[in-house]
Amino acid sequence: MNRRCFSIVLSLTAVLLILSMSVVLAEEEREFKVATPQAVRVRDGVPHFLSKLANKEEMKIAYFGGSITAANGWRVQTLAKFNEIFPDSKFTEINAAIGGTGSDLGVYRLEYDVLRHNPDLVFVEFCVNDGGASYESIWRQMEGIVRQIWKHSNETDVVFVYTYRVGHENDYLAVKTPRSVSAMEQIADFYGVPSLDFNIAVVGMHEAGKLTYQADSAEEGKLLFSNDGVHPLDEGHEIYTKVVTDAFEEMRQQNEKTSFPSVEARKEKLNNTFVADNYEEAKLVPIKKTQLLGTWTPLPEDSPLNWIKSRLGDVVYTSDSPGSQLKFKFKGSHAAVYDVLGPDGGQVWVTVDGKRREKPIARFDSFCTYHRLATLVLAADLDPNVTHEVVVEIDEEQPDRSSVAFRLQNPEKELAEPKYQGRNVWFGPLMIIGEVVE
Repeated sequence: MNRRCFSIVLSLTAVLLILSMSVVLAEEEREFKVATPQAVRVRDGVPHFLSKLANKEEMKIAYFGGSITAANGWRVQTLAKFNEIFPDSKFTEINAAIGGTGSDLGVYRLEYDVLRHNPDLVFVEFCVNDGGASYESIWRQMEGIVRQIWKHSNETDVVFVYTYRVGHENDYLAVKTPRSVSAMEQIADFYGVPSLDFNIAVVGMHEAGKLTYQADSAEEGKLLFSNDGVHPLDEGHEIYTKVVTDAFEEMRQQNEKTSFPSVEARKEKLNNTFVADNYEEAKLVPIKKTQLLGTWTPLPEDSPLNWIKSRLGDVVYTSDSPGSQLKFKFKGSHAAVYDVLGPDGGQVWVTVDGKRREKPIARFDSFCTYHRLATLVLAADLDPNVTHEVVVEIDEEQPDRSSVAFRLQNPEKELAEPKYQGRNVWFGPLMIIGEVVE
């Protein structure tokens, strides 16, 4: 090898070494870090909200979360407080809360449930329902939520809120935050999103002898926060409401002294990502008739389940016919179906790229004394540059119902009733990271 070629090889080697070091450094920068508790982190504030407030404009506030937000509690109370405190402006709500759901569903339904209504402010509440998720998945989902909101409009302010559940107090008394809160705080730090931690007020009142967490430990003369240790009673929601209204007054006063960064600065925030595989491209895609084989019907208008259209959209297909299939192709990394679990739910076989799952997936679980929204995960962490084929087929057997027996007064009799018979599936839109291939 001559000297010139040897020099080129050395240069290329150096470049590759630098690139590999950059990758390693990027990974190291994304290490999970436990956050220290702080009731309010203002960060870049809510400049759009404050600007419209100064101009006495109308504003739409989206409450995006789980059952704690769905309840007629802090959501209703804070909206009323904003209208009371700022009478020159008018505030209306976008109720985008669904009980029992976390950011893993939220990142897909964000466009339909929130963004199409053009909110001025979005509260994001998922820390309790994300409690069992890995910090990596929380990063991907919460970053996807922030990026989707600001790609829709960089004028929309975002605030993360962290609600209490029994067990959280152990972390706070140890001067740290639960995993889900810590993971979300890293995304909030990266994008300058304000965060409000309700746990601190709740735990503080308990430690001061003013509050009991749940009914089984209730004491006379102390505020009872909740019956179950998760879902606040009215007095518990009032604690949350006070944290919110105090925080917004703090942000208003701070903005009068030193203005927050302009909303235009948010465009630059989108130039970099916290994790490259975040769910920014997560979307809902309506199922087409051409993707259905066998016997399927649109959900009838007189169906008692017609309420699910308010969440799944107008296109919902149902079937109880064994062998009927949903078949589609997509180029991307993740695929699921936004569907329903219920007492008469069936079970399905899932085949991805010719490989069939070892067991069918039940659209029924131990909570199924009623119908509720769910997610049927089909494929995850696939090669995003490859076109994948997915087949979902209804099984001829119905799932075992015994897991729900403990909720019934007379299990043997009730499980034999028509309510618990069937192989039904109800499919709303596909949940895709990538693009469906025609």
